[in-house]
Amino acid sequence: MATVQARTYTPADLLAMPDSSGVELVDGNLVEKPMSVLSALVEAKILSKLTVFCDGHKMGVVLSATNGIQCFPNEPGKVRKPDVAFVKRERFTQEHLNEGFLSIAPDLAVEVVSTNDEVEDLNEKVEEYLAAGIPLVWIIDPANAIVIIHRKDGSVAKLHRNDELSGEDVLPGFTCKVADLFPAS
Repeated sequence: MATVQARTYTPADLLAMPDSSGVELVDGNLVEKPMSVLSALVEAKILSKLTVFCDGHKMGVVLSATNGIQCFPNEPGKVRKPDVAFVKRERFTQEHLNEGFLSIAPDLAVEVVSTNDEVEDLNEKVEEYLAAGIPLVWIIDPANAIVIIHRKDGSVAKLHRNDELSGEDVLPGFTCKVADLFPAS
């Protein structure tokens, strides 16, 4: 995890920054989110697939990494930016549209592994997401063409290129082939 500075920041400071899209806030520190062309491409694919599905079925809202979530009960100053997040329609209100950062836990958080991501940092995020009440977390690893699914009950599943990714009970009816998340080889 690359720390950007030494002074302590607040969520309000992060919101006021002109370009903080690739930065999260952890323990008062600005932390860069690693990026790569491959991870950005995969992020765009899953964002598109989820948006089309959710809009077509009026399921809820899909948010990109440009927005953050500030839904950690024991760490109100923490802001994470999952690459993609989904919130069910019945949980998302008009008031949420006016928030700087989403104050409720999404129903799905998606992290796309980038070349410079550290495994321990991703594992920490998964634990934070689950502890905050996010019932479904997908870790999409483009380099290995796998998706690791973490569920609120503690179960974990690994899907490979030929497997089908399902929205389970969070996004009933959503499916896509894992291979479709990655560029053609």
